[in-house]
Amino acid sequence: MTQDNLRVAFQGERGAYSESAAVAFFGETVRPLPCKDFDDVFEAVKTEQVERGILPVENSLAGSIHRNYDLLLRNELFIVGEIQIPIAHQLIALPGVTLAEVKKVYSHPQALAQCEQSITKLLPQAERIATYDTAGSVKMIQEKNITDGAGLASERAANIYGMHILQTDMQDDAENYTRFVVVAREPVMPTGEVKTSVVFSMANIPGALFKSLAVFALRDIDLTKIESRPLQGKRWQYFFYIDFIGSQYEERGQNALNHLQEIATFFKVLGSYPRGV
Repeated sequence: MTQDNLRVAFQGERGAYSESAAVAFFGETVRPLPCKDFDDVFEAVKTEQVERGILPVENSLAGSIHRNYDLLLRNELFIVGEIQIPIAHQLIALPGVTLAEVKKVYSHPQALAQCEQSITKLLPQAERIATYDTAGSVKMIQEKNITDGAGLASERAANIYGMHILQTDMQDDAENYTRFVVVAREPVMPTGEVKTSVVFSMANIPGALFKSLAVFALRDIDLTKIESRPLQGKRWQYFFYIDFIGSQYEERGQNALNHLQEIATFFKVLGSYPRGV
């Protein structure tokens, strides 16, 4: 299976931003597999229904997608790539529907929140209705022939379902980006500028977190993200997710990770992969 026709699982309906990320990463010849939820994406990769999965892990406005951090910990898959894409919400309706006819706006709660000011200005009387998916809201409008509603989703979703864009770029903040990671059953040996993701936990004693971060500071390794998640079954204890610039296969990265393993109570490398832009 070549890079040109990889099967890639993503959460959401066709036209979801995750599908757009897959196309941006792998190219238009990618074969996308829509999945109901994030768990299904991991399952599709593990059971070899697909070669890769793509998952959002962080939005520049809303922050981290905690569910996917938890799933990265629980599943024996590896991060093999990353990509950041802009999130541009389009107001999408059935062909022939005018802006004046729109009484309801459908989308994922996060998309509705990210377009709050634009909706108020453009459609002050419109009811806002939360759905499970941005692209799914457009698919629903098309399937149910809803003539008094519009969805917030990607331009790709409008094209897939043969819908009309009433208003472009509804997002209130232009700096709206989502970072996605690509997961696979086997790790890669990356080249160029590399990022590594790890997860670990520490004994709950004074200075423990300082010592864990010092293994990177002592070696002038740049940390690009730190995220904490509750350690289930251990009240007020946490897993720490860290991304750093460098590879687990290079001496400096190896030494830092070996040092971290010596003081951690749990340790797992999620993957080293080419740094996305």
